[in-house]
Parts: sequence; C-alpha cells; structure tokens
Amino acid sequence: MKLRQKQSGMSLLGVLIVAIMVGFFVMCGLKMGPSYFEYMTVKDLVTRVADEHNPEGDTIADIRRKLENLFNTNQIYGLNPRDIEVFRKDGNTWIDANYEARIPLIGRVDAIIRFDDLELQAGAARKS
Repeated sequence: MKLRQKQSGMSLLGVLIVAIMVGFFVMCGLKMGPSYFEYMTVKDLVTRVADEHNPEGDTIADIRRKLENLFNTNQIYGLNPRDIEVFRKDGNTWIDANYEARIPLIGRVDAIIRFDDLELQAGAARKS
C-alpha cells in the first residue's frame, strides 16, 4: 500500500476564481429578483382585471383605468400602464401586457429579461 506523499486540493487561485463566480451569480440574482417579483404582481393584476371584465358593460377605457389604479396601488414602476395594449379582435377584448426589463449588472453589461406570457383574453374563463 502506497501512501500519498503530497495532498492535493484547490489552490488559492482556484478558490478565488470559484468565489468570484459564485459572487457574480449571487449579485445577478439579487439584482434580477425584484424584477421577477414585480412580474408576478403584474401577472396577477392583469389576470384579475381580465377575469373581472364584463363584456357587456366595460369598455377599453374602463380596463385601462382599472389597470392604472391597480398599478398605482401596488407600486408597479417597471411597466407603465399606458404601454399595455387593450384591443378588440374577433369580438373579444384582449389585454397584451408583454414587456422587457433591462437591469444594469456591471458597467456596460445589462441583463434583459423578457416577460412574454401576459396576453390574456378579457372575460374568458381560465383554469387556475
């Protein structure tokens, strides 16, 4: 049986590189986290307005007003209520709240997060 003469493991340089990589991903998570939480709130608000839509009584202006009030109440700043498209197509009312968030990471490096699943038919029954 041969004994190892020398122990092997990570050098100081290896530990430093791993620490920098872990720190970068933690920093990215901390900077991008609020955008995801805001997206979940926007999705909840748009879904709520779409579910509460009354096709016989509500107009497009009513939907816009409801969205603006809810965004103001919930302090949504990443998406302007005027940027949400509310339109009629084939006799149905649609709410298109797809948007992108740009987050500065380091210097000239930005992260772009695209939230593109926020197109809902107002007044349609949805599965939970």
